[in-house]
Amino acid sequence: MARLAAIDIGSNAIRLRIVDVDPPALGAFGGGREPALAGGPAGAHDAPRFHPFRDVHADRASVRLGHDVFTKGRLESGVIGAACEALRRFRTAMDAAKVDRYRAVATSAAREAQNGDLFVERAAREAGVHVEVIEGIEEARLVQLAVLERVALGDRTALLVDIGGGSTELTLLRGRRAVFSRSLPLGTVRMVETFLEDRRPVDAGHRRLVEEYVDRVMVDATREIVELLGEGSGAGIDLLVGTGGNIETLADLCPQPGAPVEGRAIDVAAMSRLLDELVSKTPEERAQIYGLRPDRADTIVPAATILGRVAQSFVQPFIVAPGVGLKEGVLVDLAHAHFLGPDFRGEAAAVSDACTRLGRRYHFDEQHGALVARFAERLFDDLAPRHRLGQRDRILLRAAALLHDIGDFVRYEGHHKHSYYIIAHSDLMGLTPEERAIVANIARYHRKSPPSMDHDNFRALSRDARAKVKAMASILRIADALDREHRAKVADVSGRIEEDTLVLEVQGAEDRALEEWTVVAKAGMLRDALGLDVRMVDATPRSHPPTSGG
Repeated sequence: MARLAAIDIGSNAIRLRIVDVDPPALGAFGGGREPALAGGPAGAHDAPRFHPFRDVHADRASVRLGHDVFTKGRLESGVIGAACEALRRFRTAMDAAKVDRYRAVATSAAREAQNGDLFVERAAREAGVHVEVIEGIEEARLVQLAVLERVALGDRTALLVDIGGGSTELTLLRGRRAVFSRSLPLGTVRMVETFLEDRRPVDAGHRRLVEEYVDRVMVDATREIVELLGEGSGAGIDLLVGTGGNIETLADLCPQPGAPVEGRAIDVAAMSRLLDELVSKTPEERAQIYGLRPDRADTIVPAATILGRVAQSFVQPFIVAPGVGLKEGVLVDLAHAHFLGPDFRGEAAAVSDACTRLGRRYHFDEQHGALVARFAERLFDDLAPRHRLGQRDRILLRAAALLHDIGDFVRYEGHHKHSYYIIAHSDLMGLTPEERAIVANIARYHRKSPPSMDHDNFRALSRDARAKVKAMASILRIADALDREHRAKVADVSGRIEEDTLVLEVQGAEDRALEEWTVVAKAGMLRDALGLDVRMVDATPRSHPPTSGG
């Protein structure tokens, strides 16, 4: 058993949940460990299911960080103080409960605040809580974990909608595999502060403005989801799943009888009628009539609007409300780490899927990227005694190899710099911002000039990250050179270290003169990073047992 705690520092409130968790029920769905929550064929494997969490303690503080951030761009000192006071209370509760592990995550308000770093520093100093400011794509991943732990999707296609105070995350799942994920600046507190701050009933003009704003922010994501489904709007979605505090409130107020899966469901038609009633009342009247908390009474209108527009776009009559959210995803993630340790295979598949989705958006050469990634991984393994990097670094190298030419979409000339920009400014599920910066730099240096402290992008990295970029970019240069013409002349490669030389044994077409010349031309960076020259030879033919004569 493990005692775990999750702290969710949102735009509307700060929440704590402490639970006891037993080891996972391996094979609960007839499978072993999930190779990737976002990777592998849909339905091919099922993840361990944890027994229901046993609650030890829960707490909530109504600290609306988003009010300051979405109106002034920064957190006022008083709000930071109130948040730290809540975190001190949570820290005391965690210490009293003797938790084994905790994770405190802050979302869009802390992410967008000009002085978000000050909040993180004060939380550590005044409350003893290490706060991790996460990106929207990480929010989506964690919510996906929570939903998959609660809802048995099988091989169905589901659209997850997580509505928070500052952002809304959309994730399209085929079985247990995420094929699309996007974080949108579409949050309930953000919309209240922008459109509904006067606390009066919502007139027809403001309601139309809110609906048009939601549609405008969602239009590109909706189009991409429809394209992925392969048919007209709504086709192919078996289930619409909603998460977030407002979703649970709407499930209470607009229940759909006979929900077909675990959890409750929201009747979309009933929600539409409820929204007509809600907009005609002040937040105070909503709180009194419907029994809502004050910090829910104003945000429920934008939440119902967002959810209704999504349901309308994908022609869904009900929305499943499984009763989980970000903090439950954090707990599932902690439980996986505690009981099962790192899942490098699953992480690699998830990141590869995210890179492939990004590459396809920019029409990359998928076959070339996949081949270079395979060569890079092989050389990474063969050079392990020299670079001494870990399995997580191998995942980063593969990501950079898959996407190294993505900048061709902008222009071939200088495409390595365009690749850097696209990767650095894109959501890649499974990577932290620091890891994404490393991947972008590896791709940046797959050609032309080597890393230099004169380059802002390289200088911004930590010392450790710069060393990793040098080593892995040097490997990527060799891997890319082996497919110089994008014609897969080299079918396979393996490397061995002979004194100060990397000997590449290659298999494939006989005419590899250009590839061989390019490998030698690009070897300088490997020499600088790992102290190795490069030599290319034909792979030793495999010996075959003699056939018997007759």
